Amino acid sequence: MLNSKAKTIAALGILACAVTLQTAKADDTAAMNADIATVRGQWEKLKFTMPEGAKQTELMDELGSQADELPQKYPNHAEALIWDGIITSERASMASAFSALGLAKHARGLLEKAYQLDPKTLDAGAPTSLAVLYYRVPGFPLGFGDKKKARQLLEEAVHTAPNSLDAEYFYGDFLYEQGEYDHAQTVLEQALKAPVDPQRPLWDHNRRLVIVQLLGKVKAKA
Repeated sequence: MLNSKAKTIAALGILACAVTLQTAKADDTAAMNADIATVRGQWEKLKFTMPEGAKQTELMDELGSQADELPQKYPNHAEALIWDGIITSERASMASAFSALGLAKHARGLLEKAYQLDPKTLDAGAPTSLAVLYYRVPGFPLGFGDKKKARQLLEEAVHTAPNSLDAEYFYGDFLYEQGEYDHAQTVLEQALKAPVDPQRPLWDHNRRLVIVQLLGKVKAKA
């Protein structure tokens, strides 16, 4: 049996271990957030400031190598998987027909794992990004595209994160492609009411420009 002094020492030891673990976890999260911010910032510059073409594709592929390191450095973190998935999806959209589907499948795998870990993090980043793949990739027999899955995921995303600029934009884009113009207009107008993100001015500004352009097309059809 432990005496009272021994019990106190043991309790203090357990407390110290718990504090150490919490500190290590906080440090790990801070490091991950910093790495994600770096990759995200480079993605925004490549996507929104560089003309489309071979150079943009080359640099996006190079960024993809950095993004692939995120889940390795921070396993079982949905945020790391989501950003690797987003950049892999972007690479798929720029790739040749020969390699595009392979990249899209890889992105789907990353985002599915992120969804299983946490479907709500990063403003429903996993269901939103998965949905984009499902409605933009061709369906069977050419690919794995699935409009029904895309709709379900986008409805989940806007319900989970009603102020998410991306979730609302991609839902509106999906509805536009399906010819549901009145609904698309409502969703896109709602998207423009989302609070401005002062931490991501380049992305926020350009995403809103695209929404306004799409809204013009929707109104012309409605």
